[in-house]
Parts: sequence; structure tokens; C-alpha cells
Amino acid sequence: MNFEESAEHEMIRSTATELAEEFGPAFWRKKEADGEFAQEFWDELAEAGFHGLLVPQDLGGAGMGMPEMGLAMETLCAEGCGMAGTWYLVLTAGMATVGLKRHGTSAQQEQYLPDIAAGDRNFAIGITEPEAGTNTLNVATRAEQDGDEYVLNGQKAWITFSDIADNMILVTRTTPREDVARPTDGLSLFVLDMDDPGIDVSPIDKHAINYSNSCEVFLEDVRVPAEALLGERDEGWWALVDMLNPERIGFAAAGTGIGKLAAHTAIDYAGEREVFGQPIGAHQGVSFPITRAYVNMETAALMRQKAEWLYDRGRDCGYETNVAKAAAVEAGIEAVKQSMQAFGGWGYAKEYDVERWWREINLTRLAPVTQQMAYNHISQELGFPKSY
Repeated sequence: MNFEESAEHEMIRSTATELAEEFGPAFWRKKEADGEFAQEFWDELAEAGFHGLLVPQDLGGAGMGMPEMGLAMETLCAEGCGMAGTWYLVLTAGMATVGLKRHGTSAQQEQYLPDIAAGDRNFAIGITEPEAGTNTLNVATRAEQDGDEYVLNGQKAWITFSDIADNMILVTRTTPREDVARPTDGLSLFVLDMDDPGIDVSPIDKHAINYSNSCEVFLEDVRVPAEALLGERDEGWWALVDMLNPERIGFAAAGTGIGKLAAHTAIDYAGEREVFGQPIGAHQGVSFPITRAYVNMETAALMRQKAEWLYDRGRDCGYETNVAKAAAVEAGIEAVKQSMQAFGGWGYAKEYDVERWWREINLTRLAPVTQQMAYNHISQELGFPKSY
């Protein structure tokens, strides 16, 4: 790996910083309070070319890779956007783009990728179900073939953007689990149009990140053509894993990005706030906890960069993406916690934003995979017996 920043990376960093300054903490505080999707931010991401970072050049994108996407997301988060810096990119510009680019047909790529790059198409990713939870192999949503069509029935939960998305990549079972040799067999992915009358979407009242909705999605006799199949029938697990690694990379970028945003906000405050005749930041009880968390964030970011490097080269990076996500989340949460502590009682006040970043970063403990499941994967790679 080469750690000298290229001209392209400098451009991405500076562009992301300018965007984050335009759409800073006060902007997201209001969007959160109003429960309003930030269409203007979405459009500016398109104008900056961020939606198309992973889209091939011949389809209207920049033709770049995961290091560029990770850099854009971390910088947006760290320079003022908080979780929105990852949230508005990871699903469509990240997961959906990767799924279509690596596993879609030429017709699917030509239909969807130029619109994604232009910011004209928003994707939801339909994985989680109320009963299956983290165990994706137990999804109950079924796709049954009927001539040249598939009929889809089932229910999904916590599907972000599904109330405003144009399309959704849906995880289904085309062969029941009891009828396959391996539990990873029998899964298939489909690209759906969200305006189908058989799809009903219901937003979930949630704790934070209310500038977008996460929803329950109900599918009743939704018919799609066979051409809507993404990848091979019954082999969707491998395409899904390919999409999940960029999601973990995105949440690792969010962990360090939000943590750095909170830390620098607290450092500024601690340099100005005086108690007993000197700035509170002069006290090691204030500075050291934030500094320790920052050291761990910097280390976690290096593992994320390794995961990005491996991913772009088509090499197995499940271990690295899980380590990066787990480490970034732990470090970021500690950074926000200690930054809130530095503010004292004002850390609880909305006007200083750190309480919102605390609510946002705690989502990364739970998604896209829980910390426990990340540690399960890592522990098995280390040689411990499988626990599930």
C-alpha cells in the first residue's frame, strides 16, 4: 500500500470538506428535528460525483474504488455531516452499485448505473426480516417462479430509504432451506420497482437519524420478470456477501468520522471553556480520554484502508472488514462519549450536537452487523470453535 495521498484523493478530501461545511451540524440538527430527507444534500453529492465514485466511466461514473468511497464517507462525517456522510452514500452508491456492477447483467447495468451516478436513482437494500434478524440464511421471503415471472411474498424490517427509493435489491429464498445441501444455497436477489402496488411501506419510529426513514416493507404477490434476478438463481448469498463488505467499510468510516467530528468539537470547546482559571483542556482528565480514543480511531482507519485495498483487488477481506468495523465502532463510540463528557452538562444540549452524534454512532454497534457478530467472525478466523 502507498500512503502518499494522490491528486485524486486530495480532490475527494477537499470536495467532501467543502460539502460538509455547507451542510454542517446546524443543517442536520434541523433535518433531524423536522424528520426530513435532505434532498438538497443528495443532489449536491451527485453534483460532486460522489454517487458515481464506484460506477464505471463508460456508464457515467468516476470508475474509482473503495479507498475513494471510504475517504469520501469518513471526510463527510468528520467535517460536519455526522452519520449522514455515510448514510446517504452507503446503500445506493455503495452496496447497490457493487451488486449491479459485479453481478448484474449488461442490461441491468445500463438501466440503473448511469442514473445512480447522476443521483437520479435511490436504492433500498431489503435484507433484514423480523424473525431472521442477523441470521440472513433464515430469511422467509419467498420468490416462486411462475412461467417467465417470479412471485414475491414476505416481510422486511429496518429497510432504510424504502419509503422514497426508486428500487430495492431484495433478498429472497427461491429454494427452501430444508431442501438445500448448504444453508447458503437457495438464496436469490431481485431488483424491484418500489412503485409496485403489492409493496407496502411503513416507517418505524426510531431513536435517531430521522433525516431518513427506516421501514417495514410488506410484499404481497409482487410479480417481477425473470430479468429482475440479480446474479444466479439460488447463488445469491455470494453476491450478497460481496455487497456486505462495502457496507462494513462504510460503517467503519462512519465510526471514525463521527468520532473525529465529536473529538474536534470537544477540543475546540475545551480550549475555550475556563474553570478554576485555565482552559479545561489543560487538564489531563479531559484531554487524555479523548486522545486515547483518537489513537484507536487512527489505528482502525488503517485497517479500513487495508480492507478497501483487498476488496478492490477481488481478494477475500471478510476478516479485515469485520476488524475494521469492530475497531472503528469501539473507538468512535469512546471518542463521542468522552467528548460529551468534556462538555459537561452542555453535552446533553441539542445546540452543541454531540448528543445527536452519540445517538447516531450507537447505531453502528447494531448495524450493518452487530459487534457480537463481527467478533464471532473474527474469533473463528483466529481459530476458536464456531459459535453459531
